[in-house]
Amino acid sequence: MSKILNVSLLTLGFIIVSSLISCKAQKPMIDNTVVKDLDIQQYLGTWYEIARFDHGFERGLVGVTATYSLRRDGKIKVVNSGYRDSLDGKLSKAVGKAKIPDPLNEPAKLKVSFFLFFYGDYFVMELDEEYQWAIVGSTTDKYLWILSRTPVMKQELYSQLLDKLKERGYDVSRLIKVKQKES
Repeated sequence: MSKILNVSLLTLGFIIVSSLISCKAQKPMIDNTVVKDLDIQQYLGTWYEIARFDHGFERGLVGVTATYSLRRDGKIKVVNSGYRDSLDGKLSKAVGKAKIPDPLNEPAKLKVSFFLFFYGDYFVMELDEEYQWAIVGSTTDKYLWILSRTPVMKQELYSQLLDKLKERGYDVSRLIKVKQKES
């Protein structure tokens, strides 16, 4: 009886592992290639977060902006701010730094840190010629942002950017539109 139970459990385990491997293999790959050229001077300044994938460090924030400026050491100062739960909520700010590890060959692949020497990827994957909007991702499909120089983006443009993301293999249904103060 116990031999039958062991064989059954082994078979069940094999089926579960095979299913997990199969599910993983069927997950579409994302295209997180970056733009070829990035003029960091032109990229500096304030960007409004139009949409993002949900993640713990921004959960509940609205009116989110990211402001980039050059530091004396050549790195980039990053100031992310947003309001907790409503546009009248408490202001939350995080100050960090960014660097471009390979500015000659991959200027659009940045590394950003908000805590000591722990850096995360910041890939500028799509960028308007006039630096009016950008799509930022990372090495995985867990992080994604649509940014704009203005707090409101026209729906037609937003739809076009969603199409670009779908072509890259992103699940755009995961995007959360970020409420912004209109200026």
